[in-house]
Amino acid sequence: MSAAPIDVFFVLPRGSLILDWAGPAEALRFANTELPAPAFRLHFVAPQAQSQSSVGACIAGLAPLPERIDAPAWVMLVGRTSVGQRRGDGQSDREDRLVIDWLRRVRPGQGGGHGVRLVTVCSGALLAASAGLLAKRRATTHHGDLDELARRAPDAIVVPDRVFVQDGEVWSSAGVTAGIDLALHLVAEQCGPLVAARVAQRMAVALRRGPDDPQLSPFLAHRQHFNARLHRVQDALSGAPREAWSVERMAALAHTTPRTLTRLFGAHAGITPLAYLRGIRLALARTALEAGSSVGAAAEAAGFHSDLQLRRAWRAAGLAGSPGALRQVRPH
Repeated sequence: MSAAPIDVFFVLPRGSLILDWAGPAEALRFANTELPAPAFRLHFVAPQAQSQSSVGACIAGLAPLPERIDAPAWVMLVGRTSVGQRRGDGQSDREDRLVIDWLRRVRPGQGGGHGVRLVTVCSGALLAASAGLLAKRRATTHHGDLDELARRAPDAIVVPDRVFVQDGEVWSSAGVTAGIDLALHLVAEQCGPLVAARVAQRMAVALRRGPDDPQLSPFLAHRQHFNARLHRVQDALSGAPREAWSVERMAALAHTTPRTLTRLFGAHAGITPLAYLRGIRLALARTALEAGSSVGAAAEAAGFHSDLQLRRAWRAAGLAGSPGALRQVRPH
């Protein structure tokens, strides 16, 4: 996590979809409450100090579009009412043009050590495309806007049927609630998977990724449920995986019996309690091995009693190769 908080600028021109920005903003706010010090500073900016949302509610007290953005920062472009729904609303079109001109000046997501990430939700990608920020980038948007995205950014690689897509420092997501999925992923990346899992639990949403993204981290996997007792146990295992955990101890934490806990894990998480713990420990061991630790040191760091126990857990999980082979091929 960065030493300084990340400034997150939600750009809210006229007609913004409230769910597109309120969901991700709440995810970042919840993440701040899970940390010793805030990781994110939220700013809400627009061409005008007051903006009418897609549902007619007015958003007041908006800050002006900043002339300069210093890293670390994210620019969040959210969806707006479609052109067809505006019915000749020239003010919305004018505000879009002001945002596009601003984006061309500050150029978020363009790399080169710039340090300002571009994040789009739903049709927010269309503003980025009109500003020329998606050239030769993979990007997605709401399924109803894919053709328009391709028209505005003919040299972009438009990716359909994805929850979200990353290309360098440019992140784009599909419609509406997909912005929450992306926000949770960014929280996991910035603050750790356990914080993301806790935020998802508080928001009562399931953790998921796009179909072409890597498999969920073991710290996030098997948590697409809303059972508070299981989340309590999973938080404890993720927070202290090296401790001596038995099913009996886990059950006591959940205020239930070992048999009931095992049944609940199977019903809600699709895995046994000990298999879940094993996945957490194997993830820690892999990290240690990739950092150059010996098999024995990696086993100890992950909470295994010996390198033999690590090797057995590795085979039981069906992982390819061996712990020693992973260490030997680590990048230098």
